Amino acid sequence: MNHRILTTVVGSYPIPDWLAALPSEQALTDATSVVFKTQELAGIDLVADGELYRFDVNHPETNGMIDYFIRPLGGMRTQLGRSDSEEFARIESMRFRQQPAGVVEKPVTAGTLDLVRDSQRARSLTRHRMKFTITGPHMLSRTLLDKHYRDPGKLAMSIADVFAEQVPEIAADVIQIDEANITGSPDDADWAVPAINRVLDAIPSERGLHLCFGNYGGQTIQTGTWKKLVNVINRLHVDHVVLELSRRATDELEALRAIDPKIALGIGVIDIKSTIVETADEVAQRIERAERVLGEGRVRYIHPDCGFWMLKRTIADRKMRSLVQGRNRYLGAS
Repeated sequence: MNHRILTTVVGSYPIPDWLAALPSEQALTDATSVVFKTQELAGIDLVADGELYRFDVNHPETNGMIDYFIRPLGGMRTQLGRSDSEEFARIESMRFRQQPAGVVEKPVTAGTLDLVRDSQRARSLTRHRMKFTITGPHMLSRTLLDKHYRDPGKLAMSIADVFAEQVPEIAADVIQIDEANITGSPDDADWAVPAINRVLDAIPSERGLHLCFGNYGGQTIQTGTWKKLVNVINRLHVDHVVLELSRRATDELEALRAIDPKIALGIGVIDIKSTIVETADEVAQRIERAERVLGEGRVRYIHPDCGFWMLKRTIADRKMRSLVQGRNRYLGAS
């Protein structure tokens, strides 16, 4: 059944204990199959691979969403010294990180990054409608110590160029860019938006953008409001946005009315920073409130606020079932 409001996840899923204990290519394939099947059985309309191959035990606060992209890039040094950490610590907006993800010493190149390979693995494991996620150039550039370009816009665009070369070959129905830093730095828009659009313009399928206020080990790390971000969103060449809302003040929905009608809205109705599982009624009420404010037909997707990686699998699985049940209850669907 093609519902007018679709359910999806943001991307990550809790890494199974057995994969972390005995990692191998076969175990990763098996675990990714489990992630897809779990979403399919829950009734999720647009599934994701869980990003299990990005997990880094040394960086549990971010589930590897930074290091997976940075470490393979050419022009990057990821062996860090004390002076690197001290210099990075002086960047006020990045105080939540103790170290940079890397030091840019030469022009950024693709190096050994292969997004196409990982998307093909995912595509081979499900026949469902599927999204593939990419951490955005603004967020990645902000985690780096730049000793080459010494210009945030040039650095972000160099990363965007690498991604733009690969995304046309990614096998996915939706390609989603994840940006969790621009929410706290809307003044970066003049150089961040062109870099994000560079990637979006290269996507041959539906273009999504996830924006949240951070999930750094369960912490909200960005301050600000959606009202300050509407003009940024309207400058992006995106088909739909995936927005954190279940933890935001209810009056923030009003600000979203100013988003260009050409951009479909995804509304967060599941709180991933809480272990309490929402009921189907609670999810239905959140959808009803969103449509009452935004108008019927404005909401295209409902989803969690962010990725599930921090939760236990049993909790994540129950939250997904509630997501679907709540949507069905609201629409009067079976």
